[in-house]
This record gives sequence, C-alpha cells and structure tokens, in this order.
Amino acid sequence: MNLIDIGANLSHESFSHDLDAVIATAIEAGVSHIIVTGTDTTSNEAALALSKSRPAILSCTAGYHPHVAESFDDQALLSVRSLAQDDKVVAIGETGLDFNRNFSSKESQLKAFEQHLILAAELGKPLFLHQRDAHPEFLTLLRRYREQIAGGVVHCFTDSRQALEDYLAMDMYIGITGWLCDERRGMDLQAMVGLIPPDRLLIETDAPYLLPRTLSPKPKNRRNEPRHLVEILKILASCCDRPQEQVAIETSDNARRLFSL
Repeated sequence: MNLIDIGANLSHESFSHDLDAVIATAIEAGVSHIIVTGTDTTSNEAALALSKSRPAILSCTAGYHPHVAESFDDQALLSVRSLAQDDKVVAIGETGLDFNRNFSSKESQLKAFEQHLILAAELGKPLFLHQRDAHPEFLTLLRRYREQIAGGVVHCFTDSRQALEDYLAMDMYIGITGWLCDERRGMDLQAMVGLIPPDRLLIETDAPYLLPRTLSPKPKNRRNEPRHLVEILKILASCCDRPQEQVAIETSDNARRLFSL
C-alpha cells in the first residue's frame, strides 16, 4: 500500500510524547506521506518545523482555521505568506467558513477566507479548505477566485449532494475522513462517495480527531492516527465498489498532483 494522508494535526499536544512511534506505525501500515495541517501561527510554525525535520514523509499547510479568524490580522497574514513560501508548505489553509459553531464572527471569517484566497492566487498554491453550515457564502467566495487559484481540496467533506456537485463543478478535490465510518452520522456520505470521480478523491485522518468507529479493537486513548487511514480506505473502497488497491493508487496520485508532492 502507498497511501497519502492529506490532513493530520500532528502538532497537536496529544502527539508530543510519541510522534516518532506514530509516524513509524503509519509507515508500517502503508502510509508513505502525511500532510500536517496548520491552523494558526503556532501550529503553522510547528507543522513546518516537523516537515523540515522529517522531509521524506511530511509536508504541511499554513493558514488560519475559521474558528480563529478573529485573530487573523495583518501580522498573521504576513506570517502565513512568509511560511507559505517554503517548499515544504504545499497548500494555503486550513481556511474557510464554519457557521456551525461561530467561534469567530461571520464577518471576520468571510474576511479571513477571502484573504487566504487572494494569497493562494498570489503564491500559486492550492487551498486546504474547511466548510461547515456555510455552503452558500463559501461557494460565492470560492467561485469569485476559482479561475485565479491552482485548485484545492474541500477537506473532511460532510455536506449535501448539492454541495458535492457544486465543488466538483469547479474541479475541486474532495477529502474523505473517518466520518465515513460512522454508522450514526456517516450514512449520507456513504451513499454519496461513489459519485466522486476517481480523479477528484482524497483521503485523510484529521488525526487526532474523527477516529473511525469501525475500528476493532479501538485504541484505549481514543486518539486517531495516520495509521488508521487504512480503515478509512477499506470503508471508502467498499462504498465506491472498487478494490482497495485501486482506490489507494487513485487517491495517492491525486494528492501528488494537487500538492506537487
């Protein structure tokens, strides 16, 4: 297996004591590359430092999550721009809109998202995108800049079929996480993933979050890890009615193409 996890929060404190072991078990499971997600200045800097320390297996993103959009000021923008010029930073983000929790105001989220879109266009890098309960506003901004940006992935997709069709119509990639493995919340997604063209499909763990509920036995600490990408692949391949090996090749090829790995 030669899998690429396009989104793992390896700078999270839960990995501070055993990151080498986490990476080693991921490699043993068949994960050949991991993109470490940046969500604010601290995690952006940590993600880049990790990627430079393990360049053979790690790359990263740089951006501000919509939850912290209130703190995305001019200094934060300068920081993201500076970090993103490094070759190990393969995407701008995590960025987007989250009107489900509104940890930041809608106004600040919209402003920060647009600034990320402008920056991605300026630097010629793809986007690592987040959208929850904000599809109309998200789509409007993304459409406004789509012709200027190099592409992107709507990460951890959990939305409607209409939203899926809208993103695919703009040639965006779709990131699938362990949400797919949830018998409570993931049933609609299980019915939809087969509609994603093989050349637009990506997989990710979003570790340490979204531990696949189909795992047996489950880890005692309930922490998701990149090695569990294999479980997501298994469920995804079943839902798409394609062999696991084929979906592994498709998603890895897509990741290499989008992120220039």
